[in-house]
Amino acid sequence: MAMTGGMAAPLPMSNHTRERVTVAKLTLEHFYSTLLTQHEEREMRYVRLVQKKDTGHIYAMKILRKSDMLEKEQVAHIRAERDILVEADGAWVVKMFYSFQDKRNLYLIMEFLPGGDMMTLLMKKDTLSEEATQFYIAETVLAIDSIHQLGFIHRDIKPDNLLLDSRGHVKLSDFGLCTGLKKAHRTEFYRNLTHNPPSDFSFQNMNSKRKAETWKKNRRQLAYSTVGTPDYIAPEVFMQTGYNKLCDWWSLGVIMYEMLIGYPPFCSETPQETYRKVMNWRETLIFPPEVPISEKAKDLILRYCTDAENRIGSGSVDEIKSHPFFESVDWEHIRERPAAISSDIKSIDDTSNFDDFPESDILQPGTVNLTNVTEPDFKSKDWVFLNYTYKRFEGLTQRGTIPTYMKAGKA
Repeated sequence: MAMTGGMAAPLPMSNHTRERVTVAKLTLEHFYSTLLTQHEEREMRYVRLVQKKDTGHIYAMKILRKSDMLEKEQVAHIRAERDILVEADGAWVVKMFYSFQDKRNLYLIMEFLPGGDMMTLLMKKDTLSEEATQFYIAETVLAIDSIHQLGFIHRDIKPDNLLLDSRGHVKLSDFGLCTGLKKAHRTEFYRNLTHNPPSDFSFQNMNSKRKAETWKKNRRQLAYSTVGTPDYIAPEVFMQTGYNKLCDWWSLGVIMYEMLIGYPPFCSETPQETYRKVMNWRETLIFPPEVPISEKAKDLILRYCTDAENRIGSGSVDEIKSHPFFESVDWEHIRERPAAISSDIKSIDDTSNFDDFPESDILQPGTVNLTNVTEPDFKSKDWVFLNYTYKRFEGLTQRGTIPTYMKAGKA
């Protein structure tokens, strides 16, 4: 996450945020986690399903190693994520209930969304219909606009970061945290390899069906790799010559292409080759004739994936909403209508829409002495994590039944 109009920088806390930040004397001892399954694991952070002991409420606990945050210069990014999660109370952003820390880790206690993420949904489907694509892209437009109105740029819009609630509606997550811009991986890593000869001639010669199969085979590995995938990042972000909130609309265009075609427009056998294609989008953004889509859909994608100064949304979000592709969308009530693809959720702690991962040692018994880590150690560089603690005075739900307000579309 970055502030609108500039590169990532430490964000001053607004008065609104400061007033709502309170000392919450929480530790790992307040949560059950070994009873429940870890459902996601990525570089530098882990997400586990946990249950608060005194209330029975179910949450997703995001765990970040402080040493990794400092080593990879991610402190400004995690501060940005924490601040926007405090600021954002709307329907389009994953809600944070608590944050706390110990000597080793930072902890974010988040709303758990049992519908999974868009990446998983797309991997289950060959393609989405234009009706389903219209629904998910429209909801993501509203989600992106909601953070733009708070003065933030996401910069890392991709299917992995579009979570689905119990009714199948979209919520944004991962605001510039860890999988955002990493100067060692996201720019210089690719740029330094641009002199290498192209290496994906076999991929270029595949038909659309083979490309989609190959993409899905490699997609999960890319999502959890150290380098990640540059498929969804706007070219101006790579160039590091300045960018604004319009970079998020480029990313949405790439996602829309993937929904309709079955793979993103710049996918290749290697991240480096994908980077080259993104930077040469005028030649590489093509539509396969064997996968027909409507002219309205094609036009919207091309208006998303173009030069920033000509990109749709440069005036206001109303420019996007008025595009013919969204002609039948009821923008005011879209979250109240049934989702394009319903989620079969049996309970609020249903993890069937998430992958199973081997247990990490980050919370394994014996690896962390809970009696010795309940208070932050502010020696050395730990001072940068001061005022990270937060408590929201409400809960999510008790384990088991899906709460009424989530069924009613208010979550």
